[in-house]
Order: sequence, then structure tokens, then C-alpha cells
Amino acid sequence: MLLELNQLIVPVGHQLLIKDISWPVYKNILAELGENRSSRISYSQGVLEIMAPLPEHEVGKKIIGNLVEILLEELDIEFWSLGSTTFDQEKMDAGVEPDDCFYIENEAAVRGKDRIDLTVDPPPDLAIEIDITSRTHFNNYQLLGVSELWRWNGKQLEINILINGKYIKSNHSRIFPSLPIVQVIPEYLNRSKTDGRNAAMKAFRSWLRTQI
Repeated sequence: MLLELNQLIVPVGHQLLIKDISWPVYKNILAELGENRSSRISYSQGVLEIMAPLPEHEVGKKIIGNLVEILLEELDIEFWSLGSTTFDQEKMDAGVEPDDCFYIENEAAVRGKDRIDLTVDPPPDLAIEIDITSRTHFNNYQLLGVSELWRWNGKQLEINILINGKYIKSNHSRIFPSLPIVQVIPEYLNRSKTDGRNAAMKAFRSWLRTQI
């Protein structure tokens, strides 16, 4: 007896791994699940992961994304935020849905596009993963060529820079090289939990203006 997708229940904060999934089956599963869903999908070399995030996961994703947007706005850098868009490429046998992602250096190449095709379009310049309940798939991002990957584990921010096809942990962001990103992102994320989201965003914007 074959299971239907609608028979699968993934509890919040857990993930389901399914092996021996072909590329066509992976694409069919994406289509069947649709875009308006709470779960996130990752695929690599025949292994499919379906993850149901916790509220804490979603809060971290949203606040860090807001802080990045403020950085780009105050530095007057054009960007295109694509959130948890699915990025995949058949020849690399990999697919991933970041918690958030940004086109920055390559913004002009995708500006206004409703669909991203990695066979012709560049990958995002920055991807953000909240690693509270799931494990970041470095291999997927490396294969797709995402140049900078941030991981937040609930306490610390880790920056990874793609160099010669591999991620190297760094204390500095390549996109924001003159700013102490590893320190300030956690600081203002935590402030949002005590002072409120708006107060933390205003304080961060004010701090940033003193730096630039």
C-alpha cells in the first residue's frame, strides 16, 4: 500500500526524512504540497526532508530578516528579498528552502521576476537559516552556489562564506565587512524580545546611522 502525502503528519519542531526519492518525484511532491504551506522542504541526492518549524524558529527568521533589510536600506543598497523561495537545480540533484534569502549583488539580474530558474538565474547572495530544530544543509547551498550563509541557533549567529566551492566560517560578513554582524544581530534580536519589535528596530537603525 502506498502512502499519500496528506496522510503524513509532521509534529511542530520535528522533521521527516524520506530516502530513495528521485528528482521527478521530488518535483511532484513540491507541486502537490503547494506554496501555501507551513512546512519547509529540503532535498539532496535522493533524501527528502520535510520540517515543521516552531514559533521560535519563525520569530528568529522574521527579526533577522528585518535587521538585514534595515542594513541594506541604511547603506542604500538595492536588494530583493525572496523569503523561503524554493531553490533547486536538477543537474546538482539538490533543492532547499532557506528561512530567508536576499539578492544583493545580483539584485538587478532578478529584479521584478516572478520565478527564479537557477539554470539561467544566479542564486541568492545571502541565505539565512534558523537552526533551532533543523540541520542546515551546507551541501545544498554549496552546490547551488549561495555565496554567504548565516545560521542562527537561538543563541549565536554563525557566518559562512563560500570560498572555492566550500563554506568557511568567518567572523565578518562579506556583504557587510565593516560592521560587527556576529555581535549586533543577536543583540537586537534579543532586545526585540524584551523591548518590543518596533523599539528594537528603531534602536538598531539609530545605532547603524552612527556607524555609517
